[in-house]
Amino acid sequence: MIDTLSGSDARVAVQLWEEVDLTRPWNDARADFLRAVEGKCSAVLGLYENATLIGTVMVGVDGQVGWVYYLAVKPGFRGRGLGRQLMAGAETWLRQHGAPKVQFMVRSENSEVVDFYTHLGYIPQYVQVLGRRLY
Repeated sequence: MIDTLSGSDARVAVQLWEEVDLTRPWNDARADFLRAVEGKCSAVLGLYENATLIGTVMVGVDGQVGWVYYLAVKPGFRGRGLGRQLMAGAETWLRQHGAPKVQFMVRSENSEVVDFYTHLGYIPQYVQVLGRRLY
């Protein structure tokens, strides 16, 4: 069952994200987690099995669009449909919070993940993402 995580889950969630290579040195994953669980329009959803966090997905609504970040499934638990289950949970959460559309960013060289999302029915949006560090 998918649960909404709390601040006390930060350590294990970030450990999972590091284990599956989602974190980057320029992003503070713990701060990302805490901002999401403490925010009014965001959350981190998770799956536990036998007291072990085996999957996460971060969701948020920016007023128009629902966003997904940090979808992760522990390597030993892959191939069981948990990624699909987490995305379904993310879509449900986003619908409940008024998001008419969901989108997310995937590094273009990550073809395995692009294939996963394509299999779930997601299609490229053909936009270019621009960014700049604020701190």
